[in-house]
Amino acid sequence: MSDEQLQQAGEEQQQDAPAEADDRLLRLAAEFDNYKKRTVRERQEYVALANERLVKELLPVLDDLERALQAAAEHEEAQLEDGVRLVHRSLAQLLEREGVEEIDASGVFDPHVHEAMLAQPSAEAESGDVLDVIQKGYKIGGRVVRPARVIVAE
Repeated sequence: MSDEQLQQAGEEQQQDAPAEADDRLLRLAAEFDNYKKRTVRERQEYVALANERLVKELLPVLDDLERALQAAAEHEEAQLEDGVRLVHRSLAQLLEREGVEEIDASGVFDPHVHEAMLAQPSAEAESGDVLDVIQKGYKIGGRVVRPARVIVAE
């Protein structure tokens, strides 16, 4: 090959290089876009599967509640009370299996896990102590799902 031919070949390669780089960049951008779409789709599938599993576990609790309501319609107070206790126990066990813990609302008020609904004077308790629980609080894995609503001593 002559020097002219080598120079011409080098120039052609230099002209082709930006086009190849552009093609690679477009392919990479398309692959990344596909990756993002796939991860969003997979996340939605995981959420749907988790919801389905939870619903399957809640259905027996719903069945127990329906039986309790039937007993109430038939004016069988003893069976109604037993039915409500059964529903409560079933639901509490289900939530416990799922890692739900009740927040301890005794002792000193903690704004991270308690929500003060009312402050009232108290002769027996020190200022900042929890006097009463209005609504229980719960957490999952250390993360507060619902704070305990409490009455605090002034």
